[in-house]
Amino acid sequence: MSTPSNHPTYKTVGFSETVITELMIPSYSNFGGKIHGGILLSLMDKVAYVCAAKHAGNYCVTASIDTVDFLQPVEVGDLVSLMASVNYVGNTSLVIGIRVVSENIKTNKVNHTNTSYFTMVAKDDENQPAQVPGLILENREHVRRFIEARRRKEIKQNYKHEIDSITMPDNFSDCEEMLIGERCFIAQ
Repeated sequence: MSTPSNHPTYKTVGFSETVITELMIPSYSNFGGKIHGGILLSLMDKVAYVCAAKHAGNYCVTASIDTVDFLQPVEVGDLVSLMASVNYVGNTSLVIGIRVVSENIKTNKVNHTNTSYFTMVAKDDENQPAQVPGLILENREHVRRFIEARRRKEIKQNYKHEIDSITMPDNFSDCEEMLIGERCFIAQ
């Protein structure tokens, strides 16, 4: 299972680790005075692209985003740092793990605001999926992240299968029973 670290078809996790830090300015705020979630998503997409493209050596596109939970609000004036690393590689896809923290520069208080996983697909010059280099896992943390990403991928496939199987009951009275206790009613 050991491959030399200079093997041309494999790259280390550390090779493409990426950090972007940006000051949150007033034009990034929403109506509640906090940083708009869309701004954070855009920055997350940017850092995922840089990390994936560096590992792949090709242009990469976002294929999916696995859960974005906003754990803490981000304030105007905070420094936001987005830390990205390749957690998993398939044949043409990569899973990029992203941790987002905000820092109040007056108090030095640091908050973990988001963790997310972006699946990116490498593209060649003809815009076709391109094979990505394998991944050299350098420590136990990298092994843990790889295994967890593979497990999330399996769960996601099972979830997609379950979602695809959802159908409306044929009998309308079954619908009424399913809605008992819910905060809705069927207009007559």
